[in-house]
Formats: sequence, C-alpha cells, structure tokens
Amino acid sequence: MASIGVLMLDTHFPRIPGDLGHPGTFEFPVRYHRVPAATPERVVRVGDPALLDLFADAARALEREGVGAITTTCGFLARFQADLAAAVRVPIVTSSLLLVPLVARMLAPGRAVGLLTIDAGALGPAHLRGAGIGPDLPVAVAGLEKQGAATFARSILEDERTLDVEAARAEHRAAARRLIGEHPEVGALVLECANMPPYRLDVQVVTGLPVFDITDLVRLVQASLRPAPAGGGSGGPLPR
Repeated sequence: MASIGVLMLDTHFPRIPGDLGHPGTFEFPVRYHRVPAATPERVVRVGDPALLDLFADAARALEREGVGAITTTCGFLARFQADLAAAVRVPIVTSSLLLVPLVARMLAPGRAVGLLTIDAGALGPAHLRGAGIGPDLPVAVAGLEKQGAATFARSILEDERTLDVEAARAEHRAAARRLIGEHPEVGALVLECANMPPYRLDVQVVTGLPVFDITDLVRLVQASLRPAPAGGGSGGPLPR
C-alpha cells in the first residue's frame, strides 16, 4: 500500500523524472489524486480560495484510501497548510516552503535562505505565513517567470504539452546565479516549485550551496511512517 498520497493539480504538461508528479521519482509507491479544475493559473496566479474545499475533499479521499501522509504538487498551496492539516488526521505537507524555518536555523546569524520560485510576483505573505516563515526569518526570492524566455514557467503555468528540458536547466542555473549575485548573504536554497527537483543539481553546481526541495520533505515524512525493523531499529540491540 502507498504510504504517501499526492494531491495533483489538474495539468497536462510533461512531468520528468524527479518531478513530484512523476511515478518514478520515489523509491516507494505513492498514490496520486488529481484535483479537478485545480489549474496552475488558479493555484499560483489567482490563489482562488474556492480551491480549498476541492483540496480538502481530495485529501480526505486519500486518507480513506489508507495513505499515512499527504503532499501536493504545488508549493503555492502553503497558504492552505493549516486548513488542509485540519481537514484530515494524517500529516500533510503542502509545500517545500515548510522547510525554510528549519533551513534558516541551520545557518549562521546574518545568513538568509534563498527561495527559487516559479513566479516571484505571485509568491506573497500569505504563502510565507502558511509555511511558518515569519519576519524573523531572512529570505531572498528569485523567480523564473522572467528568466530568459521563461520556458520553464510558461510550460508549467500555461500547461503546455511540451517542455524544453535543456532550456529549463539553463534558466534554473541563471536564476540561481542571479539570486546569489544579488544576495550574497544566502547560505542555502529551497526550491519552492514541486516541478523544480529535476534541476536541483544544476542549482547546486552553480551556487556551491546546500539545496533543498519538496522530495526531501516527502522522504523525511515517509521515513517517519516506516515501521522499525525487528531487533530495535537499524543498529541492532540497544547497548547495556
């Protein structure tokens, strides 16, 4: 049985390996549930509050199917984190943005967490608050919506049927360089978009910094649900 349920936006764009919506991304089975009418435009750029009920109903459906935890394929759903968590009895992690408070506390005073997002203009205070990112946590944001030809952002947000992966890789590298160039205080990065994990290595190479994404968070949650092996965890019998 799948231990992780994934609330999918209603999309048709290509999902390559590493993308949260690609069935081969994880080494464990996941159960997908598409949320009808939850388009990238409505979720990211409109922030339609009517979507909350749709996602809550879908989360409850996954819970009835027996998943142990739930995630989503769009980081902008962080604005609904508290409401969706209240809708089910299993853990739900709507966004990689939930990692930001943890990553910030890994860094020395004066360092900031860099956020790469699909659309910096659409990422607002409600998303940050929903993820527990308060004014005491320094963040620096760069978006891909104006990077080069905006190949990546256009493909996702306009739900195109094709994706130029090499152009998307180049845009991620350029956006990461721009972010670090404008904000040298950045000490680590979090990729907001659930479609960005395939490009994490590109970001790591050009910045030389730790980079986190939604797949890290999902693996952490999934590991918490895994039964411990017989004999007392992974290390055998406890020492006397």
